[in-house]
Amino acid sequence: MPNHLLRSLPSIERLLERPLALQLSETRGRERVRDWLREITDEIREEVRSQNSEVRSRRAPEHSDSLTPDSLLLDVERRLEERAVATARPSLRRVINATGVILHTNLGRAPLARQAVEALSETGSHYSNLEYDLNRGERGRREAHCQDLLTRLTGSEAAVVANNNAAAVLLVVNTLAEGGEVIVSRGELIEIGGSFRIPDVMEKSGAVLREVGTTNRTRIADYERAINERTRLILRVHPSNYRIIGFTERPTAREVAELARRANLPSFEDLGSGCLIDLTPYGVTDEPVVAESLAAGISVVSFSGDKMLGGPQAGIIAGSSEIIARVRKNPLMRALRVDKATYAALEATLRLYEQGVAREEVPVIRAIATSREELAQRASSFADAIARVSSARFNTSLEESSSVLGGGSAPEVKLPTVVLLLEQSGVSAATLEERLRRYDVPIITRTGRDRVMIDLRTVELDEEAIILDAIAALSRETPVEISAQTGAV
Repeated sequence: MPNHLLRSLPSIERLLERPLALQLSETRGRERVRDWLREITDEIREEVRSQNSEVRSRRAPEHSDSLTPDSLLLDVERRLEERAVATARPSLRRVINATGVILHTNLGRAPLARQAVEALSETGSHYSNLEYDLNRGERGRREAHCQDLLTRLTGSEAAVVANNNAAAVLLVVNTLAEGGEVIVSRGELIEIGGSFRIPDVMEKSGAVLREVGTTNRTRIADYERAINERTRLILRVHPSNYRIIGFTERPTAREVAELARRANLPSFEDLGSGCLIDLTPYGVTDEPVVAESLAAGISVVSFSGDKMLGGPQAGIIAGSSEIIARVRKNPLMRALRVDKATYAALEATLRLYEQGVAREEVPVIRAIATSREELAQRASSFADAIARVSSARFNTSLEESSSVLGGGSAPEVKLPTVVLLLEQSGVSAATLEERLRRYDVPIITRTGRDRVMIDLRTVELDEEAIILDAIAALSRETPVEISAQTGAV
């Protein structure tokens, strides 16, 4: 673009007097609109200097050699309007997860059950008895909420809730072992996403890590030899996001619990995801059930609320009443406690387990339990629906594939699924993926072999209509409009 076109750009003050800028100034503030205009004009000047044809193609539908002062001015206003629309949206938004990754950490892990959302809305929009005893008419304890449900579902004597499982581990280790040693197998010194490392938690808790065994083989005798006068706790950690296979050995929870009992020490198992029900019938193996660890004699366990449980983010601690009482009195408990919204959503989720309807009502459990045959039927019907709304501009096919749990849970588990492969003539898979991701309700997909892949295991039935609306809208766009939106040449 010739430099003389840049000289035709009006000054910022003149741009501020144009109708769109005046309108936005009334609702967003004149200073904010001025900042946007400065950014936009700087962008245009930089694009001219770089002579980047791919970037220039985003500025206007016209080809660069047909740009005029008028079209350049229109481009400024188009960019200004785009900024206004983008900033009007909330930062945290709903998306559709069509990846087949059930506990997608980047997408918020477990979606809540309808009953949990209703409970959250009811409690969050009104006053509540968070710390008020309705029977006695006086101040109560927030830790009382969910305790009865958790003890019944886990078989524990008592329970308490922290804001996530990392906090739960920190609380338990600090409460039971500050200033002393904690024995843990070298094969269990894990790191979960976000650089949460067991050794780092030990250091922050004030306890000293005592490693035993080797990476692949640790025997109960290794734990026993490590016990000394400074030992305060024996810790067992579920590996969660990885598995060691081959020449391996690891004591059972019962063996660890019995050794701890003989040595008059507490035992603690960090279960990571933490299942309240056995998911083996659905193909999820090697994910421990909380009640089984406690029944094996482990003194106290902790697990996440927003993973296999399918509830809100929380770290649940369950075990002996003596240990839970000590955890509650820990000064860190106040810093790591949860609010009324978490209690409301967690209680509603736990009630679904107690009522025996988690398979039908908890989205994570429902997604895990959905069979390959059900998904194949849905994918076939969905492909037919796409053909009806896309005016033959999209091609679809079906392919055998696998869904995964994600969220650091059961990495070796692959759940059989049938994915829908989506192609658009003249449009790359990367471009189509971006267009779906930029839809009003962002649709997050996978790509492979230059095709977009949609796994309906993580798509709710009512979300299919939104995806169809997106495909119908995209099928109406012209190649020039696609280029203007995505920067494709």
